[in-house]
Amino acid sequence: MIMPIITLRRKRVIVDVDTQRHFFADSGIVCVRNHRQVLANILRVVKWARLGNIRMISTVQIFPSEYPYCNSRITDIEGQKKINYTFRRRRASFDAADSTDLLPEILELYEQVIFQKRCFDPFKEPRADRMLSELDADEFILIGALREGAVKATALGLLSRHKNVTVLVDATGSYNKTAGEVALRVMSERGVRLINTHTFLGSSWVQLAKSDWFGQPGLGVFRRAEH
Repeated sequence: MIMPIITLRRKRVIVDVDTQRHFFADSGIVCVRNHRQVLANILRVVKWARLGNIRMISTVQIFPSEYPYCNSRITDIEGQKKINYTFRRRRASFDAADSTDLLPEILELYEQVIFQKRCFDPFKEPRADRMLSELDADEFILIGALREGAVKATALGLLSRHKNVTVLVDATGSYNKTAGEVALRVMSERGVRLINTHTFLGSSWVQLAKSDWFGQPGLGVFRRAEH
C-alpha cells in the first residue's frame, strides 16, 4: 500500500538539528565554539517561528561514541536532552525505529515533530527520512549543530531531494573551526543558501532581540505525542 504524502499548508519549515546539551551546554562533550552567541541566535529563530506559527522538525542524536561528530553515550541522558527553549508547546516525539509510520496531517496537528536518530545523518532514520523527503515546503531553514556533521548531512540530503535549503550560519555551530568552514563552503557550492539571522529575520530582529524570553520549559527529551 502506498502511504499518503505528508501535508503542510504553511510553506516554510524550521529544521532544528540536534540542539542538545552535548553541543550547547558549557559542560557538553563537544560544545560548539561561541555557543552562547549561537544559542542567542537559535532563540531568536525559535521565537520567530512561534510568532509566525511556523512548524519545526527537530532531530536528536542518541548513538554511541564510535560514530563521528557526536561522542555521545546512550547512557548519557543529560547530554542527549534538548535545550529547553527549543521545545514547542504542541509537539510529537518519535523513538528511533525501523518504521515510516506518520500521520499525513502531522504538521497540521503539531507545531513541532521530534525524531530520535541513531546516526548523525537523518536520512538514515526511516521516519525522519520520510518526513524530510515527502514534505513539500518552499523553504527548509536549518539551525543547530554540528555544521561539519548533522547540519551538512541534512542540508545536502535535502538538496539531493530537490528541496530549497537555507542555513542560518550564525544559528549553527561547529566544534572544529576548519571542518566547519569547509562544510559551509561545500554547502554553498552545492546550492545551499547561506545567510545570517539578522539579515534573514529583517525588521523582526530588533523585536526578537529585546527580551531574553526562553519559551516554555523543556521536559524530557523523548515523550509521546502531546495534545
